[in-house]
Amino acid sequence: MRNTRRHSLLRTAAVSALAGSVLLIPATAALAAGSGPEPVPSQTTAEPAPATLTAKASLSHVRAWQELRITGKATGLKAGSRVTLQQKQHGAWKALPASTVTNASGSYALRAKLGLKGKNELRVASGATVSPVVTVTVS
Repeated sequence: MRNTRRHSLLRTAAVSALAGSVLLIPATAALAAGSGPEPVPSQTTAEPAPATLTAKASLSHVRAWQELRITGKATGLKAGSRVTLQQKQHGAWKALPASTVTNASGSYALRAKLGLKGKNELRVASGATVSPVVTVTVS
C-alpha cells in the first residue's frame, strides 16, 4: 500500500507540475509577444517635402506703370528667404527689380509696376523654387 500511496503522490505532483507549466506557457508566450518594447519601424530618411511658392496679384488688369501688389506664401523655405518677381519676356523669364524676404510664417508681399502692354505672365522665384504663373493685363 505504501508503494501505491507513494506512486499516487508522485502522480499528483507530476500532474500539478504539468498543469502549472501548461498555464505558464501561454502566459509566458503572451508576455514575450506583447510586453516587450514595440518594434521600431526602420528609420528611413524620407526626403523633405519640396519647397513651394504661391503668388496672387492684387489686380488682374492695370494701366501701364500702375502699381500692383503680389502676395503669397512660401513653404519649405527658411524664414528670411529672398523672393524675386519674374516676368516672361520674349520666351525667357527675366527678374524684375521687385524682391523681398519671407517673414517668419513664410508670407511675403511686394509691389511692382508693369510697362509692357498686353498680357504679362509673372511668377515669384526663390532659387530653383518658382510659383505658378499669374497673368496681369496691362493697358
